[in-house]
Amino acid sequence: MNEMARLLAIDYGKKRTGIAVSDPLQIIANGLTTVETPRLFDFLEEYLGREKVSCMVVGLPRQMNNEPSENMKRIEPFVNRLRKLYPHIPVVYFDERFSSRMAQQTMIDGGLKKKDRQNKALVDEISATIILQGYMESKRMR
Repeated sequence: MNEMARLLAIDYGKKRTGIAVSDPLQIIANGLTTVETPRLFDFLEEYLGREKVSCMVVGLPRQMNNEPSENMKRIEPFVNRLRKLYPHIPVVYFDERFSSRMAQQTMIDGGLKKKDRQNKALVDEISATIILQGYMESKRMR
């Protein structure tokens, strides 16, 4: 494991992509931002140019019946391109089935007003954070 390198989670969407990162000790997941998907590679290039990242976690969209969702058709080419551009950084999938629903619940529990809960960018960022938290917890259990 790289010392002091962050984990980066990506909740990939057609229009917007939520990004979350861990602290360098990989203990806490924090929402970082939401990027317009067409600008995602520019954002990653800039971010990875200044931060050490030891692994990228991409939310794996599945439907409740475990079938891949239609977003998967967009995610696979994205992940292939990521792996080509950053061969030194492992890219892993993590099941994100419940992340947007959990993001909504997290915002309700956190007392966010309805207007903020309808802020899709915020939902994407929180979803990415939940994906990252789930991934980090699953790693701790192993």
